[in-house]
Amino acid sequence: MCCDLKRRFLLLYATQKGQAKAIAEEIWQQAGARGLEADMHCMSEMDKYELETEKAPVVIVISTTGTGDPPDTARKFVKKIQDRTLPPDYFAHLQYGLLGLGDSEYTFFCNGGKTVDRRLQELGAQRFYNTGLADDCVGLELVVDPWIDGLWLALKEAFLMQKEKEGMSSVVNAVSSPTSAAPPEMHLNSEVENLKIEDEAVRSSLVASTIDSEPSLVHSVPPVSQSALNVPALPPEYIEVQFQDTHGENPHPSSLISEASTFEVPVTKAVQLTREDAMKTALLLELDIADTVFDYQPGDAFCVICPNSAKEVEELLRILGLSEKGECFVSVKVKQGTKKKGATHPQHIPERSTLKFILTWCLEIRAIPKKAFLRALVECTSDAGEKRRLQELCSRQGASDYARFIRDSNVCLLDLLHAFPSCRPPLNLLMEHLPKLQARSYSVSSSNLYCPGKLCFVFNIVEFPVCPARRVSRKGVCTGWLAELVAPLLHPNKNTVDTKRGNFSTGKITIFARPNNTFHLPADPSVPLVMVGPGTGIAPFIGFLQHRQKLREEHTDWEFGETWLFFGCRHRDRDYLFKQLRCFLANGTLTHLKVCFSRDSSTAEVAPPKYVQDVIRLYAKEVGRILLRERGYFYVCGDKKHMADGVSDAVVDILSMEMEADKLEAMKTLATLREEKRYLQDVWS
Repeated sequence: MCCDLKRRFLLLYATQKGQAKAIAEEIWQQAGARGLEADMHCMSEMDKYELETEKAPVVIVISTTGTGDPPDTARKFVKKIQDRTLPPDYFAHLQYGLLGLGDSEYTFFCNGGKTVDRRLQELGAQRFYNTGLADDCVGLELVVDPWIDGLWLALKEAFLMQKEKEGMSSVVNAVSSPTSAAPPEMHLNSEVENLKIEDEAVRSSLVASTIDSEPSLVHSVPPVSQSALNVPALPPEYIEVQFQDTHGENPHPSSLISEASTFEVPVTKAVQLTREDAMKTALLLELDIADTVFDYQPGDAFCVICPNSAKEVEELLRILGLSEKGECFVSVKVKQGTKKKGATHPQHIPERSTLKFILTWCLEIRAIPKKAFLRALVECTSDAGEKRRLQELCSRQGASDYARFIRDSNVCLLDLLHAFPSCRPPLNLLMEHLPKLQARSYSVSSSNLYCPGKLCFVFNIVEFPVCPARRVSRKGVCTGWLAELVAPLLHPNKNTVDTKRGNFSTGKITIFARPNNTFHLPADPSVPLVMVGPGTGIAPFIGFLQHRQKLREEHTDWEFGETWLFFGCRHRDRDYLFKQLRCFLANGTLTHLKVCFSRDSSTAEVAPPKYVQDVIRLYAKEVGRILLRERGYFYVCGDKKHMADGVSDAVVDILSMEMEADKLEAMKTLATLREEKRYLQDVWS
């Protein structure tokens, strides 16, 4: 806090997977080049800053997690400012600018940032710069880059206002232009121009490769190929990796999880729910949790700790020239003298383990590389043409190429190393830029009341087909691993490949709880409910129905509300996942079952509806009655983009019709249902 107030601003970030932190670090770097002191802290480090007495401008970068929650690192902060006993002028002295990160695929877009923004306003804080809301669905950089560009002028004006308030006469003139050197962006601009003008061989190859051709991952076309480029500042290195001669034990992967207790449980059953000719392969797995204290409710989710593909790890080691070093222990430390602000040892990387362990269990080697990573890879690339293309992909001029050939194509580090063979990054760069390998979340598809000691879940095996930017097809990190793991259960008579990724027992997986605070059955069983779950979105509703059936058996004197289930899939005979739904219908647990099949042909004069949102419209009066007059619950689970939004639109139309109101009024009613936790979603993109 001893920095010069005339040039200092407080920079706070709250991150879940590292995006907000990376953006805050970019702001910190640019601030230094402009003669400013960004006092940067994670929002969770509440002992290192004090907003109650903060006089300098505050810049906040905050992400959103789950279905609209602030990230874990912001929870204490949010809880503190949500205190309703705080007076309305509590932050009247504070001026701030906020950048929120989110994904419009989810209903509560940027809700983490919006929550903080709204509450700061309620407590009297003033914005010195307009709030930015960046959308990961279309590319964060579309908002982030211009927001950062405009931040410096806004800060200059905020400093001037601050001085006027303090009655100071000196003028701040060091904000809008750098003090002693051009910002990093300008240095790089010059480098690229020199590459174009002076290296004729490079220019010739670039021109030759773009004649009569389309752009691709590895080459560009005008105007990008002929532009001087604005590329990000080179991130400072901050990790040091050293090989050791010693031997020992690797930590257990569960030791990398700090947010919950983990349980290693056996897989006792595996069933393929789809036919071999179905477009997607859906599996149901049953876990034995009888010997654990793991508990859950229908509607909850849980996480599976999974490794990267052993083949991909071996391929990465081979390309990096480290095949012989995989089983060697490495020491990972913060580099002495690093220029990175607040550099710390990454919590997800052990200080000592084998290299193969780190690549298998710690780093998300399938992560889509961020522009900062591409910028760092430029320095590890020897071929001038490849170097130029990597610069283009991380530049502002190449933003559309980055979106098309990297983000939208799900390109990962391995794809880049194949596409740019002269690129050979050192290990420390991978550990600095590859994010933590995240555990994968799945909805519970069972009831502990119905089948004690068991936990079931359903998933599709994710497929990434071959494309121009990806020369081999791949399966999802976790779903592909699980499919290999249970192959002996699915095909007991076949010779199955060795499925021991990471040297852990084939029949067990490590899980931890991820309770859902809202997506549960109503506390009052007499309340009616509507469930919409096409495809694997039906998973939590199987648990709902199992639970409701058991309650009906145990409490014959209770009153139970009607239950509706809308299910859809492509083909009745290929991917109707739970034909036993009719058993729930037969015993009265399920009152109404409505199904549709989007790819089946029909000979009927009037074609049946293809999608669940179309079927829901056929029962508008019943749905309207349940939501408006009987205060029932409406649940949606499944794909956000192609289903949940369509269902939401259908419900708005139904409410409008049943209320005899315009669409705006119906949308307000749906918003009220969401607030009352009577319209609930468990969706994914």
